[in-house]
Amino acid sequence: MAEMTRRERILTASRRGTADRLPFFHNWRHSQQGAVERDCRNRGMGLSWARPGHTVTWHGVDVTEIYETYTSAAVTLRRTFRTPVGTISLVEKREPGVGEWHGLRSWRDVTPWQTERAIKGPDDYKVLKYMYDNLEIKPDYFPLRQAKDWLGDDGVVLQQVVHVGLQLLMIDWVGSEGGRFFIHHARYPDLVEEVYQAISKAYEPLWEIGADSPADVFWLCDNVDAVLVNPRLFRKYFMPEWERCCAAMHRKGKLVAAHCDGRLAPIKDLIPQTSLDIVEALHVPPMGDLTLGQALALWPEKVIWTGFPGSVYALGPQDTKAQALSMLRDAGTGERLCFVMSTENQVSNENLLALTSVLEHATLPLTPEKIDAIERSLT
Repeated sequence: MAEMTRRERILTASRRGTADRLPFFHNWRHSQQGAVERDCRNRGMGLSWARPGHTVTWHGVDVTEIYETYTSAAVTLRRTFRTPVGTISLVEKREPGVGEWHGLRSWRDVTPWQTERAIKGPDDYKVLKYMYDNLEIKPDYFPLRQAKDWLGDDGVVLQQVVHVGLQLLMIDWVGSEGGRFFIHHARYPDLVEEVYQAISKAYEPLWEIGADSPADVFWLCDNVDAVLVNPRLFRKYFMPEWERCCAAMHRKGKLVAAHCDGRLAPIKDLIPQTSLDIVEALHVPPMGDLTLGQALALWPEKVIWTGFPGSVYALGPQDTKAQALSMLRDAGTGERLCFVMSTENQVSNENLLALTSVLEHATLPLTPEKIDAIERSLT
């Protein structure tokens, strides 16, 4: 049997088939390009590249950005949305490097964060509802076709959608700091529900657009953490949205992944009730609250793209190797599994080499004897 390409490994595992080796890959948005990255790719590491496959247009909305501060340390800008029913604005802070490197990230891989939220009180909801009532989403597959052409067989291309439904309110518009979203949800339930319904309706065309796109996987960047997304909210708002997405994608044979990088134990019994194909960015202890073995057993119909815990990287290469071996021992035969070098932050050259030195030898099916041999090879 010929050796699989990196793309073939990732997709075979993601379709619950048996690859020749355990797929492992780096997300482009965190990946450093250079000698060490090239060495790791030569030793089997693949890449994933996430891009949009659509455009959005706010009809009847005037959007302006004004830099309120612009220094060598940080940039602060105010983004204002003016509509016929009112105006809302937010303030965003950016570290140096944003807009000059990967995916709106700074030189240190930090994404912009809001220091002032657009939705401050009940009067702001009518503005946001107007915006989503007048949002148009149209296909634009050029970014995906270009990425597939450039990447070839070195990995997979994902069509990304950054937050849908209630997560747009939780993360982008209202925010969760200080319990903001939950306070709003308790005080203004009808307003929250109205905007959620407007968002849900506005996003309906996206599912068919994604189903027809050339991407390998449709990726919901939902940042699921059960501390924020409790079982009641997950059942009422997330599961129906995921089902609408998955139904459209599956009709065209498309895989769907959702970014579940937080603590998942409180919703562990709800996840298998969804039609999701891939639980992406699962973090095991010490960062998450489910082990790899537990997750694989709990979700026998799901594929797991496990994110390597960044807190272990902070301890250095030896601990990185030890953690990787521990995760392999917890992975059973290694099927329905891909390793992602990082789902949140950059990885040092030393740690990237350390993790590759373990995963490059992980032929399938995994056995305790194979893992013992990998451990001996590291000494």
